[in-house]
Amino acid sequence: MAKRTRRPADPAARVIECTLALAAERGWRRTGLADIAAAAKLSLAELYGLYPSRGAIIAAFVRGIDEAVLAEGPAEGESARERLFDILMRRFEALRPHKSGVEAILRACGSDPLALLCGGPRLSRSLAWMLEAAGLSSQGVVGILRVKGLAVVYLAALRTWFADDTPDMSRTMAALDRALRRAEGLSGLCRRVKGGLGRGGLPEAEAHA
Repeated sequence: MAKRTRRPADPAARVIECTLALAAERGWRRTGLADIAAAAKLSLAELYGLYPSRGAIIAAFVRGIDEAVLAEGPAEGESARERLFDILMRRFEALRPHKSGVEAILRACGSDPLALLCGGPRLSRSLAWMLEAAGLSSQGVVGILRVKGLAVVYLAALRTWFADDTPDMSRTMAALDRALRRAEGLSGLCRRVKGGLGRGGLPEAEAHA
């Protein structure tokens, strides 16, 4: 059972915390809106006024994680791979207090194609911002390919993170480093486009075609 902590005073934040706690305790499929409202000490009308669906709650949670990562400023590292490593480890650190809830939700969505379809654009938006924080454009054709490549890297590291019980997340760091090196070699994810990027994030030659 998830550890009980003091609930945030802000109702919107309290709803997110209760949602993740309930998902960890009973599973995502058994966590209904009425359960969330009761745990957050809100009426259904009050919950509806904040979030009209469970998906809206998760979207707000993901947005909060994005903001927490971006608030730390640009990623550190001389190379693009080092900066991506830094920014994704920040993300895992921000997710860490909610690990059990996140795992329960993703486990339930893994067998729900509709949930996966709806979650895809949300993940893409988040990773596009992570690329920008790492100094890599997420715009245009090149940006789209980078987002897709980063998604493969992130999801591979995420699987390790769920099973990582080391205090410093060393297993996750090792898995992320391997995935980034592999992506760099196979897809050029961390490489800068020769000649730089032009309009819309396209390579200069394409941007001026």
